[in-house]
Amino acid sequence: MAKAKVLSSKVVFRGPLFSVTSEQVREPAGYTARRDIVRHRGSVVIMAVNETHSSWQILLEKQYRHAAGGDLWELPAGKIDGGESALAAGKRELLEETGYTARRWRRILYFYVSPGFLDETMTIFLASGIRRGQAQPEADESILSKFVSLPKALAMIRSGQIRDAKTIAPVFWLALQQKR
Repeated sequence: MAKAKVLSSKVVFRGPLFSVTSEQVREPAGYTARRDIVRHRGSVVIMAVNETHSSWQILLEKQYRHAAGGDLWELPAGKIDGGESALAAGKRELLEETGYTARRWRRILYFYVSPGFLDETMTIFLASGIRRGQAQPEADESILSKFVSLPKALAMIRSGQIRDAKTIAPVFWLALQQKR
């Protein structure tokens, strides 16, 4: 398919986490449209698993999310800093938020969060061979971590206890892998 041609582009907001660009574009069909795009460096999500049980245990964390209006159960996650690889960001975020490190890392998913207006991509890692250390949360983070089995995580999704898409996708991915 043909791409839209950018006629003009202007940064209308610049913040510490993202910026917003307003663009006039000519669509392939010939009409002109305004497209506002949230620009973001990207983020990582880490599905850390403890393989020492008969059923893998998934590390979840509960933290307050102001935009959601309350606490959410999620996988550890965070933004990729400038000049940082996704893998380095994943290792940093897992350690900072939970205190865990992992010997094995595997990229399992990569996707756009909401491509209609946002260019953010998420890289999802499966982290295994985990070891406990000391968490180093940022000053504004208050995080409760716990391990749950895959069946328990799926039940939490069904009951609405897990409502976070970046957590639901990798949990479903793991469930599909276990069925193979």
